[in-house]
Amino acid sequence: MSIYGISLIFSSLMGAPYVPTKNKLAIEILKEVKFKKNGLFVELGSGDARIVRSAVKNYGVRGLAIDVNGLLIIWSKILKFLDPRLRGNDKLVFLKANILNVDLTKADYIYLFLFPELIKKLIPNFNRDLKKGTIIISHGFPVEEYKNKLFKKVERSTFPTYYYKI
Repeated sequence: MSIYGISLIFSSLMGAPYVPTKNKLAIEILKEVKFKKNGLFVELGSGDARIVRSAVKNYGVRGLAIDVNGLLIIWSKILKFLDPRLRGNDKLVFLKANILNVDLTKADYIYLFLFPELIKKLIPNFNRDLKKGTIIISHGFPVEEYKNKLFKKVERSTFPTYYYKI
């Protein structure tokens, strides 16, 4: 248990504590987007990869789950294996990495549930990497630098969800 606790502290220190989203909410968040089959859905700070797993299962996208916490990546892989609809599916991959150091040029959809300070640090990467038409889904906090790209905001009982189009 202490290794798990230390890994959660590590995630928090890196800028994004592990806060799992309920499965029902994950489905609600994703239904607001019109997905292209085989588009690339990237979850930054993926935790247990719940959102990207749901996107791959329900919308036929390819998925990339990125988290700095190696234990959460292992847990995500176990959850993928335990899901009969995802087991053996090569459309969902996991990457242990700092989200500030990843190439996002192939992303069609980006999902974040991150604190505003970390979102702000991602803006230079987004400006450099994201192609026209990329959708950013930010649950919890707005992407202030992209307020003119906001096309939908859904108020929820816990956190709102913001949808942006580059």
